[in-house]
Amino acid sequence: MTDTGEEPQLTAEQRARVLIDRQLTAAGWSVQSRTELNLFAGQGVAVREVIMAPGHGRADYVLYVDQRVIGVIEAKPEGTTLSGVEWQSARYAAGLPAAVRLKALTLDDRLPFVFEASGSELHITNGYDPVPRARALFSFPRPETLARTVRNAEDDAATATWRGRVRTMPDLIIEGLRPAQITAVQGIERSLAEQRYSRSLVQMATGAGKTYTAVTSCYRLLKHGGFRRILFLVDRNNLGTQTLAEFQNYATPDDGRRLTEMYNVDMLTGAGMVSSSSVVISTIQRVYAALRGEAVPDQDDPGLDGFTPDAPVDVVYNPELPPESFDLVIVDEAHRSIYGVWRRVLEYFDAHIVGLTATPVKQTFGFFQQNLVSEYTYAQSVADNVNVDFDVYRIRTQISESGSTIEAGTIVPKVDRRTRVQRYEALDDDVAYTSPQLDRAVTSKSQIRLVLETFRDRLFTEIFPGRSTVPKTLIFCKDDNHAEEVVTTIREVFGAGNDFAAKITYNGRDPKGDLKKFRTSPTLRVAVTVDMIATGTDVRPLECVFFLRDVRSAAYFEQMKGRGSRTISPTDFQLVTPDATSKHRFVLVDAVGVTEHDHVDATPLERKRSVSLERLLDKAAALTLTEDETSSLASRLAKLELDLTPAERGEPDELAGGSMRSVVQALVAAVDPDEQAKAVAARPSDPEAAVQGLLDDAVRELAARPLLRERIKELRRRHDQLIDEVSVDVLLDAGGVVDTERARSVVTSWRQYLDDHRSEITALELLYSRRADQQVTFAELRELAERIKRPPYNWTPDLIWRAYEAVELDLVSHSDRHTVTDLVSLVRFTLGADDRLEPFAAKVAERYEAWLTQQEQSGAEFTARQRWWLDRMADVIAASAGITEDDLDNVPFTEHGGVDGLLRDLGDRAAVYLADLNRELTA
Repeated sequence: MTDTGEEPQLTAEQRARVLIDRQLTAAGWSVQSRTELNLFAGQGVAVREVIMAPGHGRADYVLYVDQRVIGVIEAKPEGTTLSGVEWQSARYAAGLPAAVRLKALTLDDRLPFVFEASGSELHITNGYDPVPRARALFSFPRPETLARTVRNAEDDAATATWRGRVRTMPDLIIEGLRPAQITAVQGIERSLAEQRYSRSLVQMATGAGKTYTAVTSCYRLLKHGGFRRILFLVDRNNLGTQTLAEFQNYATPDDGRRLTEMYNVDMLTGAGMVSSSSVVISTIQRVYAALRGEAVPDQDDPGLDGFTPDAPVDVVYNPELPPESFDLVIVDEAHRSIYGVWRRVLEYFDAHIVGLTATPVKQTFGFFQQNLVSEYTYAQSVADNVNVDFDVYRIRTQISESGSTIEAGTIVPKVDRRTRVQRYEALDDDVAYTSPQLDRAVTSKSQIRLVLETFRDRLFTEIFPGRSTVPKTLIFCKDDNHAEEVVTTIREVFGAGNDFAAKITYNGRDPKGDLKKFRTSPTLRVAVTVDMIATGTDVRPLECVFFLRDVRSAAYFEQMKGRGSRTISPTDFQLVTPDATSKHRFVLVDAVGVTEHDHVDATPLERKRSVSLERLLDKAAALTLTEDETSSLASRLAKLELDLTPAERGEPDELAGGSMRSVVQALVAAVDPDEQAKAVAARPSDPEAAVQGLLDDAVRELAARPLLRERIKELRRRHDQLIDEVSVDVLLDAGGVVDTERARSVVTSWRQYLDDHRSEITALELLYSRRADQQVTFAELRELAERIKRPPYNWTPDLIWRAYEAVELDLVSHSDRHTVTDLVSLVRFTLGADDRLEPFAAKVAERYEAWLTQQEQSGAEFTARQRWWLDRMADVIAASAGITEDDLDNVPFTEHGGVDGLLRDLGDRAAVYLADLNRELTA
């Protein structure tokens, strides 16, 4: 409602009525004064200034539909809080004069439709709802909309609206649905019936059947819930085609016919929305274009579907697509496009909004009013054999980590991004580039080739040992030009032709055909893309998800990762990948460090690969499994179940006294942070014992059944590949020998760098001063990391650490991964402040334990809730070299109330503890 209608000579109330008149007219109402009354001017007539029964005042507008009074409007100036004038409109609704009452439709002696309007806001109370309650509308409903509700009420007033009818839904037919899908459908319907929220969120792991769940809900709501039309929003238009296929293939469980034989399901196209459509599939960008009256193309249009405006969009009323067009809006992959710039498009419609996502973030929960109606995690989906677990394989190169420098005078090729025309130029100056610029501003052919050659050389020895066919691999690139370079290089590296690898992007000649071929062809092994296959696209035989681009969104990373998670039957798998037996995992190949971001969860269920299944089962029998070992045992048993034939699966199920899957589900639940939090809450005096008790309970079925454990070991041995550990090979040659001279040079240069820059880099200045009242911040450490990363040094904490390991091994603690905060340890060790070089996080953990001991010795006792705060603050210090009050306004602290929660749980000592930890843990 953005039309201001400002006419300065009018009073505020008169201006509001001008706006209301325009909005009513736009919605198809004939607006009249009492003296001009003509009830046959249209289906809907709005009459101004109607005198009501004595004691009931004068109604600003009375609404007629089909020559009967059905509602009233109370008009107020802009800025009036409409909930405060509901008593006035309610008085009018019950105060019809006797002459008007003869031609009125009443419900419990009052008009059913009551509006409050100010020209910029509009509320409606629908008396036919089971619990009539005012709600906001974008604009007035059209007369035919209210007429339809009235007709429904003539059949049964209790089910005249979907809000009433959804309360009488028949029981869900659960055959063919997974437990998580049953929970989701029932959760959606419960939320709709209770009407405590206007939005609902379904969190379901990628590959667990979100779309099928949504189609099931759509069918039930259309048939039993009183819903006329549903808008199904997808992330990309090509996913709309896939969603349409889901609707077309859905066999209704109670009728047997296809859903599309009973209800029309259509894509939103240039012809607009078909009036007979029951489900309309679209991207939010296309809906916005339709609202603006713009042409919507029938074919894929990346420029339209990938468009994100710089500022939040606004919308205006469109009589061809009024707000009541949809009763329900389903947003698939709800982590994108729903809040921020596109929010007003969704809020235009008078519809309940259901979000489907595998990866909710804080903003997602906020938009959906914290109304999470069902939750199904990735770990749970692995336990249920809905998805497979994954491994991470990291490839690092010098250029991908630190960039490089091209010297002045070098003749280099330059490619026009638009035309792809190549020309050669001599550089006037040195060109230094960093890793983020790689493949955007600069393309390093050597880096691309080295990464792909490493992948080729390690593919059948380390990544998929024993295999000979390149697994189906999806490579994510930074842009179309980068993808072009990668697809050319990978064909060369593998000595293969065009049918081996294809670029599948929106700019391709036949991206949908290429995608279909990638799913089914035994010859097309590698797909190179940017965004087209990033979300929602189903390629079940995929075994490698290869990142040649960084991703800063945790939600988007999860969607990209999820492309490899799908399970597939062994028969279908072998048709595409002949040398494979069954798909029980996929591999994330990370060549850019995307899995090392703190905001990314790249921890598989398998956490203790070095511990054998036999050893894990023996520890389960003795009730000595750690949390990581419990997680690994769940992963191993889930993988084993995928390998078993139906005949083999029967015996362990019988020995388990139910099913092996329930055993795996119990193990996964025991390592779930939410379940552990519940256990700790029930036993706050001893959190560690509470968690250990949860783990012990989870393995009880295994611990109490020795025959089951032995049978599992036998089955694993039967399905394992024979590995020769007897024959001794002889090494003839190898590269990568540690160059101690090079390492010594790095250490010497590092020491000199510290001395040379101590006064110009804030972090060094503070670390040199060693003042207790001044601490180095994470931002200052990041600045130092960026400075040393530049040419000619190209240093990273990892590189300097490894140099010290080579030179002073006895004084250095090994760690596979280093972060920016480890620069504190490196500087202190170099300056002689520390005798040993240990990871900063390890030092913080050691000092934190010492601080806790000191507090206990001085008589302090901490509750479980207080320890939660102290532990989390120590974690932040370990990751960021300190903590400030601002950090308390971020996750995870906001989940417990932020600063207010800290003061609530730690009381007057909160500030003291914050200062103590900052001082003691970073000393």
